[in-house]
Amino acid sequence: MESGLANQPTQPQYGSLQLPHGSIDLPVFMPDATLGVVRSTDATDLRQCQIQALVMNTFHLMQKPGTSTIQSLGGLHTMSGWTGPIVTDSGGFQAYSLIQQNAKFGSLTSDGITFKPEGADRKFQLTPEKAIQLQMSYDADVIMCLDYCTHVDAPYDFQATAVTHTIDWAKRSKKEYKRLLKQKKLTPDKRPLLFGVIQGGGSEELRRRCAEELLAIGFDGFGYGGWPLDKQGKLLTDIITYTRELIPAHYQMHALGVGHPGSIAELTRLGYGIFDCAMPTRDARHARLYSFTSASSSFASDEKWFTYLYLNDDKYIKNDRPVSEFCDCLCCTNYSAGYLHHLFKINDTLFFRLATIHNLRFMTMLTQRIRELYHAQNR
Repeated sequence: MESGLANQPTQPQYGSLQLPHGSIDLPVFMPDATLGVVRSTDATDLRQCQIQALVMNTFHLMQKPGTSTIQSLGGLHTMSGWTGPIVTDSGGFQAYSLIQQNAKFGSLTSDGITFKPEGADRKFQLTPEKAIQLQMSYDADVIMCLDYCTHVDAPYDFQATAVTHTIDWAKRSKKEYKRLLKQKKLTPDKRPLLFGVIQGGGSEELRRRCAEELLAIGFDGFGYGGWPLDKQGKLLTDIITYTRELIPAHYQMHALGVGHPGSIAELTRLGYGIFDCAMPTRDARHARLYSFTSASSSFASDEKWFTYLYLNDDKYIKNDRPVSEFCDCLCCTNYSAGYLHHLFKINDTLFFRLATIHNLRFMTMLTQRIRELYHAQNR
């Protein structure tokens, strides 16, 4: 296994990622189907939007509907009607966020995470081994090691402890993963990929240590761990760039939780190829829709290549044009912006479906455009 070295070449190596439930073309944006559903849509809607894969969350799924229920319903794919690839998050970020919100909700130790959300009737425990066991029982295509998440502004000593635990948990995760592969007799084409998550906050020293240790353990890919934004909500470009440089370019990297269109365009240039976020679907439900400003985009940082449309604004009352003339989604090819404004004002659930479909199609068109631009530049 090769060791990480800063300034590794990070020229994107976009192609396809072969997974048990199909292949995905990179770069890819995956909507968050946190509890087994992308809110307001079904699997048919997602396929029509050309969504390639979904992200589901172990932290939430183990609570609702619960692992035994998921298995009784045939697993995540059968339960949700989604036949394509599914990526599962370990739940470390959500557990960390819950405990940071109020320490009474749980604790993080060297062994793992114990938590009891408000209103829950029992405690839950996530250890590195259990996180792998749950994700493999869900029949996910890509699974994540449990990691000790931090905020970029956390003190150095806290970040160092988090990195120590993340490395130790990664070793335990890999060991459990190999045990289950042998137990389940999974062939190479049927096994889920295992990703390690690089922590270290804003410290280059800690990021380097974490990356090199994870490379030595050996994973199929890596995730950028920790909150990717600063206090002002700006992308932490410097440390995100440095973290990508620590990993050889042929490994795919997942920018966990990144889904702003501008951030995706920027991070694909840095060598990240996998993205997920709840923001596009959440924005849709709050009447903030995305639109390209032209039929093609160069994604130059000084170019206004997309814009927001706020469909709750009364200026759309009599607008008979589609939300975007550059979009081929169900919403834009059949309904006017004025009709969507009407649906929003009467709080009809059809608005949530159509708006979500539109924003998801925008995201898949975005990654398609990036792929086309990349291939055109590398002919």
